[in-house]
Amino acid sequence: MASNFSLTTFANDGKLEQVNNALTAANNGETAIGFKTKDGIILACEKYLSSVLIDETSFQKINNVSKFIGSTYAGLGPDFKVLLKKSRKDFQQYKLTFIDELMPIHSISREVANLMQEYTQSGGVRPFGVSLFIAGCDRDGNHLYQVDPSGAYYGINKFFNFLELKAGAIGKNRAKALQNLEKRFKDGLSLDDGLAIVISTLREGYDGEITENNIELAILKSTGFELLTPEQIKNYLRE
Repeated sequence: MASNFSLTTFANDGKLEQVNNALTAANNGETAIGFKTKDGIILACEKYLSSVLIDETSFQKINNVSKFIGSTYAGLGPDFKVLLKKSRKDFQQYKLTFIDELMPIHSISREVANLMQEYTQSGGVRPFGVSLFIAGCDRDGNHLYQVDPSGAYYGINKFFNFLELKAGAIGKNRAKALQNLEKRFKDGLSLDDGLAIVISTLREGYDGEITENNIELAILKSTGFELLTPEQIKNYLRE
């Protein structure tokens, strides 16, 4: 059966086929996890290198949007770069307008979601083939959001009726990872406990041995964004 390349025409089952294709691209990406603890938020992801000839330090999947905001993804890397660039521009605009480093996390997540949604209904473009986590600290505390190719986003905000997201997983092993997170998540966990759960979850779904070179870990808390070094990751893997 031929594929329907129309973005704005509903299929007989009420779905937009190209949006589903974009979600499939995101779900085929390396697994990424977001995990909220009492002290901050953990972002973690697999980092698959197609060749041993690639310098692993030249490739980064968890990036900071600002001093207090970070993001990671599952899906198409170039699509994520476009959204990351947009997020950084949105933050700079907010900072220049309000002279404030603490941009609300729901605002930057909403801007990314709006752009992704626009690409599901515009001619001459395709939906973004990426799902991403946006996490950080603002004046209301620590927040974790997930944004999908359709423009749907989920998170925590007391002013809006958003679904509460305490932890989540995206990518190819999301189902198994979510099952593990649901069993082990508890309110009030420390960062060390959260890191142990996240690393264990990545281990269970990874095809091979996890090392400090094929995963990335970052922590976001009131002091800002911290990307763990390979040496720090290696110490956590030993525990």
